[in-house]
Amino acid sequence: MKKLYIVKTKEEFNNLINKGYCSKNKYFVVYSKDNNLKYDRFGISVGKKIGKAVTRNKYKRKIRSIIDIYRKDYLKRKDYIIILRSRALNLNYKDLKTELFSLLLNKGDLNEK
Repeated sequence: MKKLYIVKTKEEFNNLINKGYCSKNKYFVVYSKDNNLKYDRFGISVGKKIGKAVTRNKYKRKIRSIIDIYRKDYLKRKDYIIILRSRALNLNYKDLKTELFSLLLNKGDLNEK
């Protein structure tokens, strides 16, 4: 994923979390908000409850690869923050992909903030 497609700053994260839409399931929390750009941007957060740095980075790589697949097929011009929950440690890659796609495509529970 190129740096162009990443939500990086603390202000952008806070703005998305406070003013965006929240969609969640047992494994992920996804905040989304429309942007004025011609592409989607993503921010990934994996907390310390998940494990040590090696484990957290492994899950970030998995999520990035799922995002690359998503970006090729679906363009919605939104910013996303993806937060991994600790229950996701038991899932394999295929299940992670299914659960994350269901939220990114707004098939999960959608709660407006």
